[in-house]
Amino acid sequence: MWTGDCVSDLIPTLSEQELAAIDAEIAHLPYRAAAAIDALKIVQAHRGWVSDDSLRAIASHLRMSADELDGIATFYNLVYRRPVGEQVILLCNSISCWIKGCDKLQQTIGERLGVGFGETTADRRFTLLPVPCLGACDKAPVMLVGEELHENVSGELLQQLFGAPAQEGS
Repeated sequence: MWTGDCVSDLIPTLSEQELAAIDAEIAHLPYRAAAAIDALKIVQAHRGWVSDDSLRAIASHLRMSADELDGIATFYNLVYRRPVGEQVILLCNSISCWIKGCDKLQQTIGERLGVGFGETTADRRFTLLPVPCLGACDKAPVMLVGEELHENVSGELLQQLFGAPAQEGS
């Protein structure tokens, strides 16, 4: 295994499972760095997000700089570079969803869960993130909760998913 000049003993190694999965992707590609997105997704699937230490370890394994890999990781909005909740709520804020009231939905979700965009609930169950498009503009407004796409999102659906609004003074 190539270790590179910038690898420190302080950087934790990737697990055997992570390395095996990354190496399986590398085997199908013309060069190691082509597996960057897949490697990020593999580590995120195992750890829930991609820490700086994990990113440096992945970069070393792919024989690329951490800065190059971070540029890729931060370009893709589904690579989480900080911890997220058990379920990520991706609320589409494209023009179609905006016309159909996604700003009101964001406000309602925020009130029910006590979070704004980029925040995680205190119980670590949910993280609310904006996303520019979920590819279902004809069913706007839409959101993804975990891996479940919800179309034509309404206040009723939000109540089913997240409960009734908190009562003041309760």
